[in-house]
Amino acid sequence: MNPSSSISPGILYIVATPIGNLGDMSQRAIDTLKSVDLIAAEDTRHSRPLLQQFAISGSLTALHEHNERDVCHGLITKLQAGQSVAVISDAGTPLISDPGYHLVRQAHQLGIRVVPVPGPSTLTSALCAAGLPTNRVHFEGFLAAKNTQRVARLKELAVFTDTLVFFEAPHRIMDTLADMAEYFGNSRQAVFMRELTKMYETIRADTLEALYQWVSADINQRKGEIVLVVQGATRQVASDEVDAEAERILKLLLKDVSTKKAAALTAKITGLRKNQLYQHALMLSSNSTD
Repeated sequence: MNPSSSISPGILYIVATPIGNLGDMSQRAIDTLKSVDLIAAEDTRHSRPLLQQFAISGSLTALHEHNERDVCHGLITKLQAGQSVAVISDAGTPLISDPGYHLVRQAHQLGIRVVPVPGPSTLTSALCAAGLPTNRVHFEGFLAAKNTQRVARLKELAVFTDTLVFFEAPHRIMDTLADMAEYFGNSRQAVFMRELTKMYETIRADTLEALYQWVSADINQRKGEIVLVVQGATRQVASDEVDAEAERILKLLLKDVSTKKAAALTAKITGLRKNQLYQHALMLSSNSTD
């Protein structure tokens, strides 16, 4: 450890690194990583070139989702012995959909000081560029890979009034946008973001339906790291409640189209769930024939 460093012994540092643009690396992050006794990286092969870029030559060890529980004991032992340890992820701020939770939790339980070294974050970068409300935000991260689990979760999130933030893999983005359009409503506003801070950074705001059509037509938008920021529901609606405006629209449509079509069109207009509107439309049709 560098004796001239301001780094204190026995501290666990959580250090943010760039999500793409190397110019976002802070001087404090560089100084910290140069001074600690050990750097725990999500992927040492990925992080080594970054460290070399900033002439950081300290000891490196792996800390990822598959080995975190196993290596925690050794890292805690080093910290208790007075060594300083820094945690970095592949990109951005550690522990935001990245490993490190178990280590930080154990450190707190054992009275080991944990110090954040803030910096780049995909989550905060997406929120500040989305133009959607940020006073209340729900960070969902990655949805389940399996279709049934993804759909079940989206149905739950459909009535959340908080702004929603999702990470998504390129090979699943079309399915996710299609499901969001169906269960959140085609007209729900959202912002599609790809490769934030990188050369091919893309940010596009539109309805979920329009974003689906745009991504479908451009294969380049199905590459790289993707973030979706989705407007929350306009109000919290109970599972058995349809507001007066939605009911008015349903009644008008039921005069000219089938119950299923009326529910689908009302869902597109209001952003309410199609299944909920279909059940309400059945009830209205039944009452009109009594």
